[in-house]
Amino acid sequence: MLSTAEIEQYRREGYITPNYRLPEATLSSIRSSHEQLVAKHPEFSDYCPALLAYDTAFLEVAKTREILKMVTQLIGNDVALWNSSFFAKPARIGTKTPWHQDGEYWPIEPLATCTVWIAIDASTPANGCLQVIPGSHRDQRLAQHTRNTAEGLALPLELDTSKFDESKAVNITLEPGQISLHDVYLFHGSEANSSEQSRRGMTLRYMPTTSVYRHADAKNSLGTGKLDLSQRTIYLMNGVDRSGQNDFGQKH
Repeated sequence: MLSTAEIEQYRREGYITPNYRLPEATLSSIRSSHEQLVAKHPEFSDYCPALLAYDTAFLEVAKTREILKMVTQLIGNDVALWNSSFFAKPARIGTKTPWHQDGEYWPIEPLATCTVWIAIDASTPANGCLQVIPGSHRDQRLAQHTRNTAEGLALPLELDTSKFDESKAVNITLEPGQISLHDVYLFHGSEANSSEQSRRGMTLRYMPTTSVYRHADAKNSLGTGKLDLSQRTIYLMNGVDRSGQNDFGQKH
């Protein structure tokens, strides 16, 4: 699915927007499942940190053959899915996501994840699309984050913007069904949605099974929502568990 040039871009820039789009039938199914989820759990109208804990129908999206093929091209054939989230920015009220690195939140050792970001609606600068700093992942290290308790933020930890050049940010503009993939160390964030259009996005988090998801790790305290990170179920999606240490038992 990915060309050599696209794989090289992912290595160099930390992200890729491949020439691929989910079928409309799959998008319709995701929208329907999300609407049912929000009807049962209104607290997730803006952000649901753990979709699979509430509806395993979303797991079918993670099994999409084309998506799995792209992920294995980037992180190897042995892959586990450890989470799926939904970032819904309703029209005019969607929250801002501060600049951060995903790995600051996650109990994975060694730290490694490829995130697949699926546009359920059009994702544009006007409605708060994902923004990235190309190449910010190259050190493969976590930068200093500080806690920001201001209202209107989707996540509480924030990178110091004096440590990188925000003017180099790139907007990841996507049409419904398009996807982007990004590295666990990539600097990224998004603005609030002040437009009249909703901006719904679904994420799939895949890690190579040479890494271990540490359910008992102290960083689990950074989990948000009703289901914290210690309760996430890990799903083997392709190949085998190379570490031999991952717990694939049901956690919720």
